[in-house]
Amino acid sequence: MIAYLTTLIVLVAVSALVGLALNVQWGVAGLVNFGVVGFVALGAYTTALLAPPLGWFPAMIAAAALCAMISTVLAFLSIRLEENYLAIVTIGFGEVVRILLLNESWLTGGAVGIADIPRPFVNLVPPRQYDLMLAAFALVLVAIVFVLLETLVRSPFGRALRAVRDDATVAAALGKPVLLLRVKAFATGGAVMGTAGALHAFYLTYIDPSQFTSIITAYAFMAVIAGGRGSNFGLLFGAGTIMVLLEATRFLKDAFAVIDGTQLAALRLGLIGLGIVLLLILRPQGLLPEPQRKANDFFPDHEGTS
Repeated sequence: MIAYLTTLIVLVAVSALVGLALNVQWGVAGLVNFGVVGFVALGAYTTALLAPPLGWFPAMIAAAALCAMISTVLAFLSIRLEENYLAIVTIGFGEVVRILLLNESWLTGGAVGIADIPRPFVNLVPPRQYDLMLAAFALVLVAIVFVLLETLVRSPFGRALRAVRDDATVAAALGKPVLLLRVKAFATGGAVMGTAGALHAFYLTYIDPSQFTSIITAYAFMAVIAGGRGSNFGLLFGAGTIMVLLEATRFLKDAFAVIDGTQLAALRLGLIGLGIVLLLILRPQGLLPEPQRKANDFFPDHEGTS
């Protein structure tokens, strides 16, 4: 039971990190990113490749830095596009990453993947207690990222991002560097997605391309929608709710013996999808929505905006 709970905690932590990253990009800055899984995969593979020679912490930092750098480049190339076209570009990015992971076997191991990924603090506790250590590490990592992002979105930078999201034309007229703000938001989200990929690699100690499917992107959007777009508190609640529901529905097979594994997988996603649709109809702002703000909250130093 303890092993199952620690597994659930780590899965919720990975989901929360990915959701927090998407919340910065889409929830706060209004930038749709359907290539979330590509950044998570890059973070995981960077960690897997660099952790053996450098150690787990430098590898995790490198994963975040690489994803931030690639996010910056992708943002500069595509950020001027309209929302629909930006979504298509990010879908293409995720697919390119998947193809590279499958075909560049000299680096990624191809379909076989990479095994024996070093874990953090593995020598500090006995092997039987390590799952608890990893769960604690995951919670601390989520707490650090949450505090950093919450500080960021409450700062003038975060207020400017919200202004750009709500009306980029007005924000530009008030002197806000719209393009630079969007690129910074995209890079910040990319760094957090790379960190989530590193935690994924630490947890499994083995990665291959089949682990990084578009369902990761779908879960991230589900978490943001369920929690409330733009709300980091809501995101944590949404990510936890989605993952607990997904895990709880595993036991449907015990209650209904006629359901096989394939039917159960489809049923679980169907139930989650139905829940999201009902939530969008009944509470479109999410369970813990972003607080309503006044004009002075966005531009406190600008006269005549109240």
